[in-house]
Amino acid sequence: METTWHARKKAQTRRAIQDHALALFAEKGFDATTVDEIAAAAGVSHMTFFRHFPQKEAVVEYDEYDPLLEEFIATRPSEEPPLVAVGAALREGLRVILATDRDALLIRTRLVLGTPALRSRNLLAQEQTRDLIARALARRAGLSAPDYAVTVQAAAVLGAMTVAISAWAAGDDEDLVVLFDRAFAVLQDGFVGGG
Repeated sequence: METTWHARKKAQTRRAIQDHALALFAEKGFDATTVDEIAAAAGVSHMTFFRHFPQKEAVVEYDEYDPLLEEFIATRPSEEPPLVAVGAALREGLRVILATDRDALLIRTRLVLGTPALRSRNLLAQEQTRDLIARALARRAGLSAPDYAVTVQAAAVLGAMTVAISAWAAGDDEDLVVLFDRAFAVLQDGFVGGG
């Protein structure tokens, strides 16, 4: 019981720090905002900030989506082809995420795309996302680890997701799920005809 309360309190503090940081980044810009300003806005100490986030960039990068998405992919029906399974799982995950975190996700995405330091760090994060998708596809296929084919499939999926998310962040009233479905339709159609 104590552990559950402690974990919940820690998650609330982390979320409060992130919410205040995103508001400050939107107002002042990422580079112009200091850790001290974020901590003060969130009502925590400088040290508390660093207990939750190792550096300012981590405030933008942090989310709890990966385990959710991996589980959605891995538990899709085994008779579904890999692309169909991943598309349906990620669509389901997006709906869950957007229902509670749409505005924060949009701010974070725009910050990443518009801040060179965050954008370069995002390339490393994308490798982790590709590996997560590959692990989930391998689990569905009964493999102990991702093989070359599964890793290529995961990279193609990640590429489609990246284009959809970038278009969503650049637009005003775009629906991310619609953009995601369009990107997956292109993958589904393949490269026949040079499309």
